[in-house]
Amino acid sequence: MHTLHVLHVVGARPNFMKAAPVLHALGRRSPIKQTLVHTGQHYDVNMSDVFFSQLDMPSPDVNLGVGSGSHAQQTAEIISRFERVVLERKPDVVLVYGDVNSTVAAALVSAKLGILIGHVEAGLRSFDWTMPEEINRVVTDRLADLLFTPSEDGDLNLAHEGVPGRKIFRVGNVMIDSLVRLLPAAMRCPRNGFPERYALVTLHRPSNVDDSKTLRNILKSLLEINEDLSVVFPVHPRTRQRIEEFGLNAEKLHLSGPLPYVEFLAMQQRAAVVITDSGGIQEETTYLGVPCLTLRDNTERPVTVTLGTNVIVGQERGKLSSELSKIVAGKAKKGTIPPLWDGHAAERIADVLLTLQ
Repeated sequence: MHTLHVLHVVGARPNFMKAAPVLHALGRRSPIKQTLVHTGQHYDVNMSDVFFSQLDMPSPDVNLGVGSGSHAQQTAEIISRFERVVLERKPDVVLVYGDVNSTVAAALVSAKLGILIGHVEAGLRSFDWTMPEEINRVVTDRLADLLFTPSEDGDLNLAHEGVPGRKIFRVGNVMIDSLVRLLPAAMRCPRNGFPERYALVTLHRPSNVDDSKTLRNILKSLLEINEDLSVVFPVHPRTRQRIEEFGLNAEKLHLSGPLPYVEFLAMQQRAAVVITDSGGIQEETTYLGVPCLTLRDNTERPVTVTLGTNVIVGQERGKLSSELSKIVAGKAKKGTIPPLWDGHAAERIADVLLTLQ
C-alpha cells in the first residue's frame, strides 16, 4: 500500500498555531510520511524558534530562508525556491495554512505541478480587496482541491463562488486546537508585574500603522484609555519602526516586544479587553470569552461578531471609547463558542486526508 506523503507549508507565526495540531494528528496515524517546509517569510527568527518549541513542532525539514520584502518579491522568491522542493520531495498533497504570501505561493507552485492542495482555513472573506490577505485567500481557494473551513460562513462563501460541495469540508477552527492544548500552560504563567486589570493591544496592519495620521490617532486613543485602564502593548516590529519613524509618543503605555505564544495566550485570557487588528486574535478571544474590539472596518471572521465577543469599531475614536465604556462598566457583549471550535479540528482534517491513501 502506498504511504501517503503530506507536505506542510508554514511561513509566519499564525501558520505555526494551525499546522502544529495537524502535524500531531497525522503523526498519530500510520503509516503517513510528513515533510515540514518553513518559507522563512517571518523574519523574527528568535520568535519563530520559541513558537516551534512551545507548539511541540518538529524542526522544519526545509527552510527556504526567504525573509522580508515587498509582496511581489517575497511571493516570487517562495515560488522559485519551493518549486525545487516539490520536484525533489514528490508529495501526494501539499497543505497550506491561512492567508499569508507563503500560502498563495505554495498553492500556485503545487497547482502547476499537478499536486493536490489542501487549504486549512478556507472560505474566509472580508470582501475588502485592499487587504493583501484577501487576494491570497481567494486565489488559494480557487486552486485548492480540499477546502477545510472553520465555520459555516466559509462554506457559504465557497458555494457562492462556485466551488463544488465535494471539495468543501467544515472541520472547525484548527487554531483553537493549539489554544485548548496550551491553555493550561498559559494559566501557569507568572503575571510578571503586569497590572491586575488591563487592556491588551496588538497592531500590525498597514492600514493602521503605515499612515502617520491614523497611527497618531490610535495612539491618542490608547493614551486616553490608559488613564482609566492600563494598556499593555506588545509591539510588532513593523509598528515599533513606524512609531519611531513618525516621532510618536507611546511611552506612558506598558510597551514590550512581541511575546511567545503561551505568554501571549496568558495575557489574552487575563485581559479585561483586547484591542486588535489581527484576525486570529478575534477568534482566540471569542473562545476565551474575552471582549474584543477590532480596529478594522470589516472582518473575514464574521462568526466572531455574530456568535462571539468581537465588536468591529473601525478607526472611529468615538466608537472605540463608547464600546470600551460598556466593557469597563461590566456591560460587555456576551458571546458563545462557534460549533466545532472544540480542539478536534485537526483530527477531522486527518480523517479526510486518510481517504486519499
